[in-house]
Amino acid sequence: KSSPLLAGLGACICLLLTACSSTIQPGKDSQAQAELAPPAKNVILFIGDGMGVSTVTAIRILDGQQKGMPGEANVLPFERFPHVALAKTYEVNQQVGESAGTGTAIMSGQKTNAGFIGVGKDAVRKNCASAKGHHLPTVLELAELAGKSTGVVTTTRLTHATPAATYAHVPERDWENDRDLTQEARQNGCTDIATQLIEFPYGNGLEVALGGGRIKFLPHTITDPEGADMEDGRQDERDLTQEWLQKYPNAAYIWNQQQFESIDPYSTDHLLGLFESDHMQYEADRLEDTGGEPSLAQMTKLAIEILGRNSNGYFLLVEGGRIDHGHHDNNAYRALTDGIAFADAVAVADEMTDKEDTLIIVTADHSHTFNFSGYPARGNPILGKVDSSGSKGKLKLMDDEKPFTTLGYYVGPGAAWVGGPRPDLSETDTVNDKNYIQQAAIPAEDDTHGGEDVAVYARGPGADYIHGVMEQNEVFDAMDKALDLSGRTVELE
Repeated sequence: KSSPLLAGLGACICLLLTACSSTIQPGKDSQAQAELAPPAKNVILFIGDGMGVSTVTAIRILDGQQKGMPGEANVLPFERFPHVALAKTYEVNQQVGESAGTGTAIMSGQKTNAGFIGVGKDAVRKNCASAKGHHLPTVLELAELAGKSTGVVTTTRLTHATPAATYAHVPERDWENDRDLTQEARQNGCTDIATQLIEFPYGNGLEVALGGGRIKFLPHTITDPEGADMEDGRQDERDLTQEWLQKYPNAAYIWNQQQFESIDPYSTDHLLGLFESDHMQYEADRLEDTGGEPSLAQMTKLAIEILGRNSNGYFLLVEGGRIDHGHHDNNAYRALTDGIAFADAVAVADEMTDKEDTLIIVTADHSHTFNFSGYPARGNPILGKVDSSGSKGKLKLMDDEKPFTTLGYYVGPGAAWVGGPRPDLSETDTVNDKNYIQQAAIPAEDDTHGGEDVAVYARGPGADYIHGVMEQNEVFDAMDKALDLSGRTVELE
């Protein structure tokens, strides 16, 4: 018969072995913990469009340098989140993704083809009839069916690929208003993206939609409040902003900063804000806007205040969409300052919400051919020219006896010099000139996307689902499980 001492010793050994076993299987344990965790009440998904890993690093350094501190040691708000992963951004038919297909993967849990929004891979691009029966339910639609409030905040047009992937279903991302539809699409009953936002059929509709893109919602016959050309406005002459007001009780439509500041988040149930005819201004230009525009952080704050009134919780997408556009133009200044504004919006959401009931995920849909190199000395301005390593103030010269910038691109308009001598940057202010275009290697109208994995950062209930190297569509799985949406069905064509 075992003595009490031996029995106790055996129990201790057993406990130690169990502890060791759990220590050497972190992936399995984190998954088990996630399964046992209570569901999240709210999910906020942040997408920095085009914000690859090199972009995050450059944003971090510029943010720190602008604050008068060593940029390299700076930490962005979402970089403090405890769970980090990498997501693969390829699409079904492309090695390098774009925002429609990657946005659909994130929002629906299924990878699809380039150019498709909320439509499965078996459809044919630009063919309405082929998309019938292949519409994919989105996390926003499922959240509405679960009685949650929903919102979309972006600095692009609300009908642009990433925000549209939360609520629209089209086999062509460019079908943003009715004039964009083909004859085949009209004949087979497809509707444009702007119309789908206003006619959204699930739950009680989106509570918040803030961004740009008035031209997709207003008839071509009216005058834009900021004087923009409305020639490409709606041909059907529908004013979708008025239809929003007529559809929802306690609804508001706004288009400028003054109206934005007048909104009472505790009495407004449905808010539509369209602050530009096209995309919203870059953060670097925002204060120069004629009508005035709120920042991404301000829009995020207002959205959370409105959505947070729902005791059942909410789903919110926040997109820093113009990071991508700055990169397409090879304009690192605007891309990175929009990245800082994006990080500020994450900080607001993190501060306003409880880590015990709100899952926040920060990621990108794809990367760009953006890189930085050259061995600049520690503390060298990230937007500046490369100095000789360890010798601040002495520019490093390349084989053509000319200096070069730390930041550059592989493809884009910055390669206009190709075929002739490379411009001499010795007297060029690459740090403070927001219009400066970084040099590129291959000439093109704009930069292409990059195909490498992008980072995913998470905190809150369900954050344990974010780990390792993930397929991009698994980000949807994390949100779906965290909100406990499984089993709900959406009747889609």
